[in-house]
Amino acid sequence: MITLGLDIAKTTVEAACWHAGRAVALGTFDNTPAGWEQVRTAMRRLVADAEGSADVEGSADVEGSADAVAVVLEPTGGYELACAVWAHQQPGWQVHRPNPAHVRQWAKSQGVRSKTDAQDALVLARYGAKTELPIWQPLASEVSALEQLLHRRDDVEALRHQEQRRLEHLALHPDAPPAVRASLERILQTLDEERAGLDAAIAAHLAQHCELHAVEQRLLSVPGVGARNVHPLLVTLARYHTLTCGQGDAKGLVAYVGLDPQVHQSGVSVWRPALISRQGNRQLRARLYMGALGALRGDNAVHAFYQRLVNRGKAKKLALVAAARKLVVWAWAVFTSGHAFDPTKCAPTAAS
Repeated sequence: MITLGLDIAKTTVEAACWHAGRAVALGTFDNTPAGWEQVRTAMRRLVADAEGSADVEGSADVEGSADAVAVVLEPTGGYELACAVWAHQQPGWQVHRPNPAHVRQWAKSQGVRSKTDAQDALVLARYGAKTELPIWQPLASEVSALEQLLHRRDDVEALRHQEQRRLEHLALHPDAPPAVRASLERILQTLDEERAGLDAAIAAHLAQHCELHAVEQRLLSVPGVGARNVHPLLVTLARYHTLTCGQGDAKGLVAYVGLDPQVHQSGVSVWRPALISRQGNRQLRARLYMGALGALRGDNAVHAFYQRLVNRGKAKKLALVAAARKLVVWAWAVFTSGHAFDPTKCAPTAAS
Protein backbone atom coordinates (compact mmCIF):
# COMPACT_ATOMS: atom_id res chain seq x y z
CA MET A 1 0.00 0.00 0.00
CA ILE A 2 1.31 3.45 -0.94
CA THR A 3 1.28 6.10 1.79
CA LEU A 4 0.21 9.57 0.67
CA GLY A 5 1.02 12.41 3.05
CA LEU A 6 -1.03 15.59 2.65
CA ASP A 7 -0.29 18.84 4.48
CA ILE A 8 -3.43 20.91 3.92
CA ALA A 9 -3.80 24.66 4.27
CA LYS A 10 -6.73 26.90 3.45
CA THR A 11 -6.04 27.09 -0.29
CA THR A 12 -3.20 24.64 -0.96
CA VAL A 13 -2.27 21.01 -0.48
CA GLU A 14 1.34 19.92 -0.17
CA ALA A 15 1.62 16.26 -1.18
CA ALA A 16 4.32 13.64 -0.67
CA CYS A 17 4.38 9.92 -1.24
CA TRP A 18 6.17 7.03 0.47
CA HIS A 19 6.94 4.57 -2.29
CA ALA A 20 9.58 1.88 -2.76
CA GLY A 21 11.15 2.63 0.61
CA ARG A 22 11.59 6.38 0.22
CA ALA A 23 9.62 9.59 0.55
CA VAL A 24 9.06 11.60 -2.64
CA ALA A 25 7.60 15.10 -2.83
CA LEU A 26 4.77 15.41 -5.34
CA GLY A 27 4.39 19.19 -5.25
CA THR A 28 1.85 21.83 -4.30
CA PHE A 29 -1.75 21.67 -5.46
CA ASP A 30 -4.96 23.62 -4.98
CA ASN A 31 -7.19 22.59 -2.10
CA THR A 32 -10.07 21.92 -4.49
CA PRO A 33 -11.55 18.78 -6.10
CA ALA A 34 -9.50 19.52 -9.23
CA GLY A 35 -6.35 19.82 -7.13
CA TRP A 36 -7.04 16.53 -5.36
CA GLU A 37 -7.41 14.82 -8.73
CA GLN A 38 -4.06 16.26 -9.74
CA VAL A 39 -2.53 14.75 -6.59
CA ARG A 40 -3.86 11.33 -7.58
CA THR A 41 -2.54 11.79 -11.14
CA ALA A 42 0.92 12.74 -9.86
CA MET A 43 0.96 9.73 -7.54
CA ARG A 44 -0.04 7.35 -10.35
CA ARG A 45 2.63 8.84 -12.60
CA LEU A 46 5.22 8.20 -9.88
CA VAL A 47 4.14 4.58 -9.52
CA ALA A 48 4.10 4.05 -13.29
CA ASP A 49 7.62 5.49 -13.64
CA ALA A 50 8.87 3.26 -10.83
CA GLU A 51 7.33 0.18 -12.44
CA GLY A 52 8.83 1.12 -15.79
CA SER A 53 12.27 1.48 -14.25
CA ALA A 54 11.90 -1.90 -12.56
CA ASP A 55 11.00 -3.55 -15.87
CA VAL A 56 14.03 -2.04 -17.59
CA GLU A 57 16.35 -3.24 -14.82
CA GLY A 58 14.73 -6.68 -14.80
CA SER A 59 13.55 -6.40 -11.21
CA ALA A 60 10.05 -6.73 -9.83
CA ASP A 61 10.88 -5.26 -6.41
CA VAL A 62 8.42 -2.38 -6.56
CA GLU A 63 6.24 -1.79 -3.54
CA GLY A 64 2.66 -0.55 -3.62
CA SER A 65 -0.11 0.03 -6.12
CA ALA A 66 -1.88 3.24 -7.09
CA ASP A 67 -5.18 1.55 -6.27
CA ALA A 68 -4.20 0.81 -2.63
CA VAL A 69 -3.44 4.08 -0.89
CA ALA A 70 -3.21 5.13 2.75
CA VAL A 71 -3.87 8.88 2.98
CA VAL A 72 -2.38 10.56 6.06
CA LEU A 73 -3.50 14.11 6.85
CA GLU A 74 -3.68 16.15 10.04
CA PRO A 75 -6.70 18.06 11.36
CA THR A 76 -6.19 21.70 10.34
CA GLY A 77 -9.23 23.53 11.61
CA GLY A 78 -11.59 21.95 9.10
CA TYR A 79 -9.61 22.78 5.96
CA GLU A 80 -8.83 19.09 5.54
CA LEU A 81 -12.34 17.72 5.98
CA ALA A 82 -13.55 17.97 2.37
CA CYS A 83 -10.36 16.35 1.08
CA ALA A 84 -10.65 13.58 3.69
CA VAL A 85 -14.22 12.82 2.60
CA TRP A 86 -13.13 12.78 -1.05
CA ALA A 87 -10.26 10.39 -0.29
CA HIS A 88 -12.56 8.17 1.76
CA GLN A 89 -14.81 7.77 -1.27
CA GLN A 90 -12.00 6.52 -3.51
CA PRO A 91 -12.02 2.72 -3.99
CA GLY A 92 -9.19 1.01 -2.11
CA TRP A 93 -8.13 4.14 -0.23
CA GLN A 94 -7.85 4.45 3.53
CA VAL A 95 -7.81 7.75 5.38
CA HIS A 96 -5.89 8.40 8.60
CA ARG A 97 -6.02 11.59 10.69
CA PRO A 98 -3.30 11.31 13.37
CA ASN A 99 -2.87 13.66 16.28
CA PRO A 100 -0.55 16.51 15.12
CA ALA A 101 1.30 16.44 18.45
CA HIS A 102 2.06 12.75 18.02
CA VAL A 103 3.35 13.32 14.49
CA ARG A 104 5.58 16.19 15.60
CA GLN A 105 7.03 14.20 18.50
CA TRP A 106 7.74 11.29 16.15
CA ALA A 107 9.42 13.63 13.66
CA LYS A 108 11.71 14.99 16.39
CA SER A 109 12.60 11.43 17.38
CA GLN A 110 13.67 10.85 13.76
CA GLY A 111 15.93 13.89 13.78
CA VAL A 112 13.67 16.18 11.76
CA ARG A 113 14.26 19.75 12.94
CA SER A 114 12.86 21.99 10.22
CA LYS A 115 9.16 22.56 9.72
CA THR A 116 7.75 23.64 6.37
CA ASP A 117 4.67 22.56 4.43
CA ALA A 118 6.77 20.41 2.10
CA GLN A 119 8.67 18.90 5.04
CA ASP A 120 5.43 18.20 6.90
CA ALA A 121 4.01 16.31 3.91
CA LEU A 122 7.15 14.15 3.76
CA VAL A 123 6.94 13.52 7.51
CA LEU A 124 3.29 12.50 7.22
CA ALA A 125 4.11 10.06 4.42
CA ARG A 126 6.92 8.49 6.47
CA TYR A 127 4.84 8.46 9.64
CA GLY A 128 1.97 6.67 7.93
CA ALA A 129 4.32 4.08 6.44
CA LYS A 130 6.10 3.37 9.72
CA THR A 131 3.17 3.57 12.16
CA GLU A 132 -0.02 1.56 12.46
CA LEU A 133 -2.83 4.13 12.48
CA PRO A 134 -6.59 3.76 13.00
CA ILE A 135 -8.71 4.20 9.90
CA TRP A 136 -10.76 7.39 9.85
CA GLN A 137 -14.46 7.20 9.09
CA PRO A 138 -16.68 10.26 8.53
CA LEU A 139 -19.46 10.87 11.00
CA ALA A 140 -23.00 10.01 10.00
CA SER A 141 -24.64 13.03 8.37
CA GLU A 142 -27.26 13.42 11.11
CA VAL A 143 -24.60 13.37 13.85
CA SER A 144 -22.40 15.80 11.93
CA ALA A 145 -25.34 18.19 11.53
CA LEU A 146 -26.07 17.99 15.25
CA GLU A 147 -22.44 18.72 16.04
CA GLN A 148 -22.46 21.82 13.84
CA LEU A 149 -25.64 23.08 15.50
CA LEU A 150 -24.07 22.60 18.93
CA HIS A 151 -20.88 24.40 17.89
CA ARG A 152 -22.88 27.34 16.62
CA ARG A 153 -24.91 27.47 19.82
CA ASP A 154 -21.70 27.48 21.87
CA ASP A 155 -20.38 30.34 19.72
CA VAL A 156 -23.54 32.38 20.26
CA GLU A 157 -23.44 31.64 23.99
CA ALA A 158 -19.81 32.82 24.18
CA LEU A 159 -20.67 36.02 22.31
CA ARG A 160 -23.61 36.65 24.61
CA HIS A 161 -21.42 36.17 27.67
CA GLN A 162 -18.93 38.72 26.34
CA GLU A 163 -21.62 41.31 25.63
CA GLN A 164 -23.22 40.73 29.02
CA ARG A 165 -19.86 41.36 30.70
CA ARG A 166 -19.45 44.57 28.71
CA LEU A 167 -22.91 45.73 29.79
CA GLU A 168 -22.10 45.03 33.44
CA HIS A 169 -18.79 46.84 33.12
CA LEU A 170 -20.57 49.79 31.51
CA ALA A 171 -22.76 50.17 34.59
CA LEU A 172 -19.64 51.13 36.56
CA HIS A 173 -19.23 54.27 34.46
CA PRO A 174 -21.83 56.93 35.37
CA ASP A 175 -20.97 59.03 32.32
CA ALA A 176 -21.36 56.17 29.80
CA PRO A 177 -23.13 57.29 26.60
CA PRO A 178 -26.72 56.00 26.33
CA ALA A 179 -26.02 54.92 22.73
CA VAL A 180 -23.45 52.39 23.93
CA ARG A 181 -25.89 50.86 26.40
CA ALA A 182 -28.61 50.74 23.75
CA SER A 183 -26.22 49.03 21.32
CA LEU A 184 -25.29 46.36 23.86
CA GLU A 185 -28.92 45.73 24.75
CA ARG A 186 -29.87 45.33 21.08
CA ILE A 187 -27.04 42.87 20.49
CA LEU A 188 -27.99 40.89 23.61
CA GLN A 189 -31.59 40.70 22.42
CA THR A 190 -30.43 39.51 19.00
CA LEU A 191 -28.19 36.87 20.55
CA ASP A 192 -31.04 35.68 22.77
CA GLU A 193 -33.19 35.26 19.68
CA GLU A 194 -30.40 33.41 17.88
CA ARG A 195 -29.90 31.10 20.84
CA ALA A 196 -33.64 30.34 21.01
CA GLY A 197 -33.67 29.68 17.27
CA LEU A 198 -30.75 27.26 17.53
CA ASP A 199 -32.38 25.47 20.46
CA ALA A 200 -35.49 25.02 18.33
CA ALA A 201 -33.39 23.78 15.39
CA ILE A 202 -31.64 21.23 17.62
CA ALA A 203 -34.97 19.97 18.98
CA ALA A 204 -36.40 19.73 15.45
CA HIS A 205 -33.32 17.86 14.22
CA LEU A 206 -33.60 15.30 17.02
CA ALA A 207 -37.33 14.91 16.40
CA GLN A 208 -36.62 14.31 12.71
CA HIS A 209 -34.10 11.55 13.47
CA CYS A 210 -35.82 9.09 15.76
CA GLU A 211 -32.67 7.07 16.47
CA LEU A 212 -30.82 10.12 17.78
CA HIS A 213 -33.83 11.06 19.88
CA ALA A 214 -33.96 7.55 21.35
CA VAL A 215 -30.25 7.68 22.26
CA GLU A 216 -30.80 11.09 23.85
CA GLN A 217 -33.59 9.74 26.05
CA ARG A 218 -31.50 6.76 27.15
CA LEU A 219 -28.56 8.99 28.04
CA LEU A 220 -30.84 11.22 30.10
CA SER A 221 -31.54 8.20 32.31
CA VAL A 222 -27.90 8.31 33.49
CA PRO A 223 -27.53 10.35 36.70
CA GLY A 224 -25.47 13.46 36.01
CA VAL A 225 -26.55 13.68 32.38
CA GLY A 226 -28.94 16.54 31.73
CA ALA A 227 -29.93 19.17 29.20
CA ARG A 228 -26.55 20.93 29.30
CA ASN A 229 -24.35 17.94 28.54
CA VAL A 230 -26.51 15.29 26.88
CA HIS A 231 -26.05 16.51 23.30
CA PRO A 232 -22.25 17.04 23.41
CA LEU A 233 -21.96 13.67 25.13
CA LEU A 234 -24.10 12.03 22.44
CA VAL A 235 -21.89 13.44 19.66
CA THR A 236 -18.72 12.32 21.47
CA LEU A 237 -20.01 8.79 21.92
CA ALA A 238 -21.04 8.58 18.27
CA ARG A 239 -17.67 9.95 17.13
CA TYR A 240 -15.70 7.51 19.28
CA HIS A 241 -17.89 4.64 18.05
CA THR A 242 -17.14 5.68 14.45
CA LEU A 243 -13.40 6.16 15.02
CA THR A 244 -13.08 2.69 16.54
CA CYS A 245 -15.34 1.06 13.94
CA GLY A 246 -17.61 -0.12 16.74
CA GLN A 247 -14.76 -1.96 18.51
CA GLY A 248 -14.00 0.62 21.20
CA ASP A 249 -14.40 0.05 24.92
CA ALA A 250 -15.09 2.19 27.97
CA LYS A 251 -11.43 2.44 28.93
CA GLY A 252 -10.51 3.79 25.53
CA LEU A 253 -13.39 6.26 25.68
CA VAL A 254 -12.22 7.58 29.04
CA ALA A 255 -8.76 8.17 27.53
CA TYR A 256 -10.36 9.78 24.46
CA VAL A 257 -12.24 12.23 26.67
CA GLY A 258 -9.11 12.92 28.74
CA LEU A 259 -10.25 11.61 32.12
CA ASP A 260 -7.66 8.82 32.28
CA PRO A 261 -4.99 9.08 35.03
CA GLN A 262 -1.38 9.82 34.05
CA VAL A 263 1.09 8.08 36.34
CA HIS A 264 4.52 9.70 36.71
CA GLN A 265 6.92 7.40 38.54
CA SER A 266 10.52 6.24 38.13
CA GLY A 267 12.48 4.22 40.66
CA VAL A 268 11.96 5.17 44.30
CA SER A 269 12.75 8.89 44.15
CA VAL A 270 10.67 10.18 41.23
CA TRP A 271 6.96 10.19 41.96
CA ARG A 272 4.16 12.63 41.27
CA PRO A 273 0.45 12.39 42.03
CA ALA A 274 -1.51 10.87 39.16
CA LEU A 275 -3.42 13.57 37.28
CA ILE A 276 -5.85 13.18 34.41
CA SER A 277 -4.34 13.48 30.93
CA ARG A 278 -6.64 16.35 29.87
CA GLN A 279 -6.70 15.14 26.28
CA GLY A 280 -9.65 15.66 23.99
CA ASN A 281 -12.48 18.17 24.40
CA ARG A 282 -11.94 20.49 27.36
CA GLN A 283 -15.51 21.82 27.28
CA LEU A 284 -16.94 18.31 27.43
CA ARG A 285 -14.84 17.49 30.49
CA ALA A 286 -16.10 20.65 32.17
CA ARG A 287 -19.69 19.69 31.41
CA LEU A 288 -19.17 16.18 32.75
CA TYR A 289 -17.57 17.56 35.90
CA MET A 290 -20.49 19.93 36.49
CA GLY A 291 -22.92 17.10 35.73
CA ALA A 292 -21.30 14.92 38.38
CA LEU A 293 -21.36 17.85 40.80
CA GLY A 294 -25.06 18.37 40.18
CA ALA A 295 -25.76 14.67 40.69
CA LEU A 296 -24.40 14.89 44.24
CA ARG A 297 -27.56 16.76 45.25
CA GLY A 298 -29.74 13.71 44.77
CA ASP A 299 -29.92 10.10 45.91
CA ASN A 300 -28.48 8.28 42.91
CA ALA A 301 -25.63 6.04 41.79
CA VAL A 302 -23.20 8.93 41.22
CA HIS A 303 -23.74 10.25 44.74
CA ALA A 304 -23.31 6.76 46.20
CA PHE A 305 -20.09 6.20 44.22
CA TYR A 306 -18.72 9.59 45.28
CA GLN A 307 -19.56 8.97 48.95
CA ARG A 308 -17.81 5.60 48.96
CA LEU A 309 -14.61 7.20 47.69
CA VAL A 310 -14.79 10.02 50.25
CA ASN A 311 -15.39 7.53 53.05
CA ARG A 312 -12.20 5.74 52.02
CA GLY A 313 -10.24 8.94 52.52
CA LYS A 314 -10.11 10.20 48.94
CA ALA A 315 -10.00 13.97 48.45
CA LYS A 316 -13.37 15.41 47.47
CA LYS A 317 -12.14 16.89 44.19
CA LEU A 318 -10.44 13.63 43.25
CA ALA A 319 -13.64 11.74 44.05
CA LEU A 320 -15.63 14.18 41.93
CA VAL A 321 -13.34 13.67 38.93
CA ALA A 322 -13.67 9.92 39.43
CA ALA A 323 -17.45 10.36 39.46
CA ALA A 324 -17.26 12.22 36.15
CA ARG A 325 -15.22 9.33 34.75
CA LYS A 326 -17.80 6.84 36.02
CA LEU A 327 -20.50 8.92 34.34
CA VAL A 328 -18.71 8.45 31.00
CA VAL A 329 -18.44 4.69 31.56
CA TRP A 330 -22.17 4.40 32.30
CA ALA A 331 -23.07 6.58 29.32
CA TRP A 332 -21.02 4.31 27.05
CA ALA A 333 -22.76 1.23 28.44
CA VAL A 334 -26.15 2.83 27.74
CA PHE A 335 -25.05 3.89 24.25
CA THR A 336 -23.75 0.46 23.21
CA SER A 337 -26.39 -1.69 24.90
CA GLY A 338 -29.43 0.21 23.66
CA HIS A 339 -31.00 0.09 27.14
CA ALA A 340 -31.68 2.77 29.71
CA PHE A 341 -29.49 3.11 32.78
CA ASP A 342 -30.09 0.42 35.42
CA PRO A 343 -28.99 1.54 38.91
CA THR A 344 -29.21 -2.01 40.23
CA LYS A 345 -26.13 -2.92 38.16
CA CYS A 346 -24.07 -0.29 40.03
CA ALA A 347 -24.00 -2.08 43.36
CA PRO A 348 -20.81 -1.59 45.40
CA THR A 349 -17.98 -4.00 44.62
CA ALA A 350 -14.48 -4.42 45.90
CA ALA A 351 -13.08 -2.65 42.82
CA SER A 352 -15.40 0.36 43.05
